[in-house]
Amino acid sequence: MSDVLSTATVTIRPWYDPVVDDDGHDPRSRYVETFWLGVLGPTATWLMRRLAAGLDHQPDGYQIDLASTAQAMGLGFSAGRASPFSKALQRCVMFGLAHHIPGGLAVRRRVPPIAQRHLRRMPVDLQAAHAEWATTAVTLDALTRAHRLATAMFDVGDDPTVIEHQLVALGVRDAVAAAAADNLSRLHLDTSER
Repeated sequence: MSDVLSTATVTIRPWYDPVVDDDGHDPRSRYVETFWLGVLGPTATWLMRRLAAGLDHQPDGYQIDLASTAQAMGLGFSAGRASPFSKALQRCVMFGLAHHIPGGLAVRRRVPPIAQRHLRRMPVDLQAAHAEWATTAVTLDALTRAHRLATAMFDVGDDPTVIEHQLVALGVRDAVAAAAADNLSRLHLDTSER
């Protein structure tokens, strides 16, 4: 990590992992905000969101200027491991959301479900919310309705990254909203890469 943190710019590339890519969550999702935030920390969570957004626009990878990116996030940066931004990058690697590649980092576009060891340390109400999320039956009718709403939102220009929140605000259950928004996001990503 110190090699990456001693340079002015680093390359960000997508980390392809078929298992997590199929079952994971968008870093901007309510799932990540609810269950990963307390584990990863707010700075690393925001950094993951920013890196994922960059990969949405440049799917093959891109360069970031570390000092400029840190400043844009309201953080200090200095070469080495001590700055808040450097610590956020380190946490992304430590929790398996990024790994080192020559000249930069490979970053997950999808965040895996929270591990049981982290879940056990959460407050009881969050554990209960996760259990409800994990056991919610996503019926075809509910998913079809949510997908229609999500598609209508997208068609009128809503950003795909906020549609999940909008669905929940309309009364769609978390797991159903996440599935519909995720399906729409994957569809949008597939068509934008062509």
